[in-house]
Amino acid sequence: MASTLAVIMVCVSVAWAAGLHRALRLSVYTEQFLAAVLALALAYVFLTKPVRRLPKGPGRAVDLALAGTALAGGLWLAIYYPDLSLAAAINPMDALWVSVAVIVTLIFALFRVAGWPLTGIVLAFAAYGLWGSALPGQFQALPVSPQRLASQLALDTGGVLGTPLAIAATVVVIFVAFGRLLDHFGGAAFFTDLAAAIMGGFRGGAAKISIVASSLFGAISGSAVSNVATTGIVTIPLMRRSGFRAETAGGIEAVASTGGQLTPPVMGAAAFLMAEFLNIPYSEVVLAALIPAALYYFALFLQADLTAARDGISGMPADERPNTGRVLKSGWLFILPFVALIWALFALNYRPATAGLVACGALVLIGLLLPRAWTRLRPDRLVAAIAAGGPSFAQIVVITAAAGIVIGVLNETGLSFGMTSYLVTFAREDALSLLFLAAFVSIVLGMGMPTIAVYVLLAALVAPALTRLGIEPTAAHLFVLYFGMMSMITPPVAIAAFAAAALTGAGPMRTAFAALRFGWPAFVLPFSFAYNPALILKGSIAAAAVSMILAIAGVGMISIALAGWMTKPLGWVSRTLLGLVGGALILWPVLI
Repeated sequence: MASTLAVIMVCVSVAWAAGLHRALRLSVYTEQFLAAVLALALAYVFLTKPVRRLPKGPGRAVDLALAGTALAGGLWLAIYYPDLSLAAAINPMDALWVSVAVIVTLIFALFRVAGWPLTGIVLAFAAYGLWGSALPGQFQALPVSPQRLASQLALDTGGVLGTPLAIAATVVVIFVAFGRLLDHFGGAAFFTDLAAAIMGGFRGGAAKISIVASSLFGAISGSAVSNVATTGIVTIPLMRRSGFRAETAGGIEAVASTGGQLTPPVMGAAAFLMAEFLNIPYSEVVLAALIPAALYYFALFLQADLTAARDGISGMPADERPNTGRVLKSGWLFILPFVALIWALFALNYRPATAGLVACGALVLIGLLLPRAWTRLRPDRLVAAIAAGGPSFAQIVVITAAAGIVIGVLNETGLSFGMTSYLVTFAREDALSLLFLAAFVSIVLGMGMPTIAVYVLLAALVAPALTRLGIEPTAAHLFVLYFGMMSMITPPVAIAAFAAAALTGAGPMRTAFAALRFGWPAFVLPFSFAYNPALILKGSIAAAAVSMILAIAGVGMISIALAGWMTKPLGWVSRTLLGLVGGALILWPVLI
């Protein structure tokens, strides 16, 4: 049953992105489509994530009741949305029951997929919407009746059925399905083998395999933790056998996997939301992220190489490495879907959802040319491959829908304007102080929470304040995205590092601190591009080139200082000087 819901969810999203309703001349509101996808996702969560504190019999009854309520309420909303939205505008009581059913089941499902941190934040915002008018001073909310608040959150485009859910249901689901299909046809194994063939022979080759494979796979997986679990199960044992310490191997894998969501051309779900919030083409987000992502992986690659040199770790033996020619001969076709994706995004200016469909179509066509194509293209196997992505589909849909509750409360109560004014006042009109505050809030909110939820919260609360103080809008949104992502490797709750530690057997905190050392550029570069938009390709080519050269030199110096090795061991004086000069080269826009 649950697998069927997952497949239907994907089919509905693909049909909508392909414009099937327009081809059939059907008049369907976007909100009707979103309500249907949300109903399927909620029911899937209740059927696959049971209540653990209840006995099996009563617990199953509760799960079925919640799944039925969510499915019935969501589908009722999808079918009768035009009438319900009109009734809500005239008399909120007319649509109250379905609004309450959707919101309550959504919060229960959110707890099951994201736990208390995010659920607590959503409940806090909901409480503010109900009783915030009683607060004194700047944070006093506009008075909103419970009936109006419920109907606005459930039915209005500024609430649950808003932009975050629309992006998840049309774009993110398609790219997650693309990742599942790529894995089904053997693409993930091809990229891992290609990384091993190209990088395995160099010193510290196992770590370089991890970096290349995790960056490639992470760009389509959409989750740092799932990336660690998928590629780390192969790369971490390779690093351990070659001589890397357990916490070092875990730290490298965690940082490489986390950076996948910052790496073009696909990036993560938050990047698609960023394009919508900024009202710019997704291709502009990709270009803006290009240089910082390259510097991030350059630093990781260089530190892994210098660590291997320092510790005397050689490359993989020739008999353990795949042959590059054979790997390319057997799997070069897997490169073509990414070529098709980039071509569709940049040459044809397709929307991300359409470009994702083009990539999926290219992948299915390529499946016809692979060995044993009749096996790989069997309908039952394709359906099973897509159904395996059900947990990812449902989690993303539920989280983005819950983010709509936060955005709806911000809009209804006027808190978004009040928060912007408060942050600007608190920082005393100083952009650097506000950037430090935003970085701290991003990391704290991100601890234990999915990146997409962190980004939506910060894009609504913090990014407007940064923009108001003169930070370029794309730089402001990239800034909060970077620090939200870095919560994955920042103690005390560094879930990507903890996942890697589970595979290495090292201590979770030791692994997290090792990841901090390897992932340091993500904590420094955002301050640089916030003050120097040329680093995200906002400005002239000459300015971008100069900024990139200085940043490369600075990143290289700090990486050498942290590794403590260049051609021989370095003393503390040399390492300190290199670190200071490197930091000045990266942060010169902030310092001048």
